[in-house]
Amino acid sequence: MWRSGEPVVALQDFSLSIPEQPATITTIAGESGSGKTTLANAILGFISLTSGEILYKGQDIARLTGPRRLDYRRKVQAVFQDPYEVYNPFYRVRRVFEVVIARFRLAGTKADARELIEEALRVVGMRGEEVLEKYPHQLSGGQRQRLMMARAYLLKPRLIVADEPVSMVDASLRAMILDIIVRLRDEQHVSFLYITHDLSTAYQISDAMHVLYQGSVVERGETVVVIEHPKHPYVQLLINSIPVPDPKEKWKTEVEWPSEEDAQSHTQTGCRFAPRCPHRMDGCAIQPPPLYKIDGARQETACFLYEGDRWSVVGKNSDE
Repeated sequence: MWRSGEPVVALQDFSLSIPEQPATITTIAGESGSGKTTLANAILGFISLTSGEILYKGQDIARLTGPRRLDYRRKVQAVFQDPYEVYNPFYRVRRVFEVVIARFRLAGTKADARELIEEALRVVGMRGEEVLEKYPHQLSGGQRQRLMMARAYLLKPRLIVADEPVSMVDASLRAMILDIIVRLRDEQHVSFLYITHDLSTAYQISDAMHVLYQGSVVERGETVVVIEHPKHPYVQLLINSIPVPDPKEKWKTEVEWPSEEDAQSHTQTGCRFAPRCPHRMDGCAIQPPPLYKIDGARQETACFLYEGDRWSVVGKNSDE
């Protein structure tokens, strides 16, 4: 990426491992521009990395060809944010499933294909006779998003990358879609990479969380631990910014932002959050902080506040 003639790093020094078993829901959280969608696009193979690699069963996905690449496409599926733009308005809904079945040769007969479609629809609480012959504009946003979940499940994937899957549906339908995600994890053993800026939904469903700020991980660990006991100043501000449901408490609406020049300079040389950090120190402008382990391996945070004998740098021995 480029800004004002200078390169901008969208994602830097990011590392994540998703185990094959057990199935998990891993949240990637952060504000707009933090690198969440860049990560999703890289995993799905939509963009190429300028450095680093994405491994699938020990193989770099950029080097996969032929049947191995097709297998990766089948085992790693996506559910996107906007349930309105993923459909071709000129075709009936059934085509979404027919194209997938034909591309991956999932069925030999029309009867077998219909049974596969019905099975996928049952997982998301729908029936073919109700939706398959309709056009996309005849369905609600919630129905379209559930159909995308069914289309992804049709391929029996190992991982579904869900990029803000509930941000554009009514609040009343969010619980239903989140419940589908949890059931796919628990009953069908499908892992999820859940990308969101909504910490409340992440708290409800996810097992682990990585919080990004300007392309770098500032904190990661078990979701409950990160949200209930945030360590990094940025994550603390995120949690504290959630309004308290009390009419006697006045919401703070004024936010002070650093200048673009200050933010840019810290991005290049030191901690990216330093211009906004209430605890910044001189060293924060010199180099970016490493990730320090906190409470064993349950939580890690990139902040010099946790430098010292009590903490250990991730990837190094605590005895060093």
